[in-house]
Amino acid sequence: MPRIHWPNVAAVAAIIVAAMLITVKNLDAGSATQLLNVSYDPTRELYQSLNAQFAPIYEKATGVPLRITQSHGGSSRQARSVISGEQPADVVTLGLYSDIDALCKRGLIAEGWSKRLPHNAQPYVSTIVFVVRKGNPKQIHDWPDLIGPDVSIITPDPKTSGNGKLSALAAWGAVLRRGGSEAEALAYLKRFYAHVPVLDAGARGSATTFAVENIGDVHLTWENEALREVAASRGDLTIVYPPVSILAEPFVAWVDANVMPNKNQAAAKAYLAFLFTDEAQETMATLGYRPINAEILKKHADRLPALDLFPVTLLARDWEDAQRKFFGENGIIDIVYKPAPPRRAATE
Repeated sequence: MPRIHWPNVAAVAAIIVAAMLITVKNLDAGSATQLLNVSYDPTRELYQSLNAQFAPIYEKATGVPLRITQSHGGSSRQARSVISGEQPADVVTLGLYSDIDALCKRGLIAEGWSKRLPHNAQPYVSTIVFVVRKGNPKQIHDWPDLIGPDVSIITPDPKTSGNGKLSALAAWGAVLRRGGSEAEALAYLKRFYAHVPVLDAGARGSATTFAVENIGDVHLTWENEALREVAASRGDLTIVYPPVSILAEPFVAWVDANVMPNKNQAAAKAYLAFLFTDEAQETMATLGYRPINAEILKKHADRLPALDLFPVTLLARDWEDAQRKFFGENGIIDIVYKPAPPRRAATE
C-alpha cells in the first residue's frame, strides 16, 4: 500500500478531528455519545490511555460527554463477533487488514474503507518478537532455534488470533527471506507447530500461559505485548529480536452499519482520526507500538530499535491473499497443524 508523507497525515488528521467535532456540536450538544471499540487482544492499555485523552477533547469541543467502551480478544474472533451482531461495534481496531475487510465483504463497512483515514487507516505498525526466560537457557536467537531439541513454543491459535496468524506468517517468511523455497517453508512450519504444546485463543491468553503458568521456553508475541510482559516479570523474562520478522499492519475503521443508526458517525470518525495526531502517536510509542510518525518513532529508538521487517508481499499478493492461502479452508495451516480446542477464550 502507498505511504503518505507524515506532515500530510498530521494535517489531514487535524482537519478531520476539527471538522467532526464541529459537526457533532452543530447536530446535538445535549445528549451523551457512546462508542464501542472492538479491538484485538493486547491493546487494552493502549486504548485505555487514548480514550482518556480523547474524551475530554471531545467534550470540550462539543459540549457532549463521551463514553468509550472497549472489547478485546483474538483479532479474527473479534471480527466474527461483529459480523454476527454479538458485538455492535462502532469502530474496529483490529490486528489484520483481512479481519476488517471481512466486515466490508458482509456490507458492514463501506468499500474503500482504508482510504477514509490518513495513512491508509494504519496508525501504527508492529512485529512479532520472542520472549524467553532469564538467561535464555535454550539459547534462542533466531527462527531456526525455535525447532531445536526440547524447545517448547507458546503462540496463539492462528484461526482466532492476529498474533497467531502473524507468528505463522513470520515463521514462513523468515525461510523465504533467506532464500528458502516454499517447500522448505512448509517443512519448517510443520516442525514449528510440532513444538507448540497448547494454543490459546488470543495474545493475552498466551502471555498468561507463558509468564504466569510458566509453560514453554519461548513466547512469540506482538512487540508491545513483549515489552509489557518483560516489564511485569521483574527480570524473569527478556526480549529477543530475531534478525528478521514480519511487518505487522493493524488497521482501524468505523462500522457504517452501526454508526448510522446510532447517530455517532461524526464522533467515530473524529475518534479514529485522533489516532494519527502527535498526542496519540506519542502514547503509542510509549506503550511499545511503532507510530507512523517517523520523528516520534525516532525519539523512542532505544525501546523500538530498527529491525529488518519483511512485508506480507514476500509470501502472498496482499493481506487478503495471505488470509486465503494460509488460514482459509484447506489452507497451509490446515495442512501443517490440526489444533485441539483452545484452552481458554480470550478475555472480552
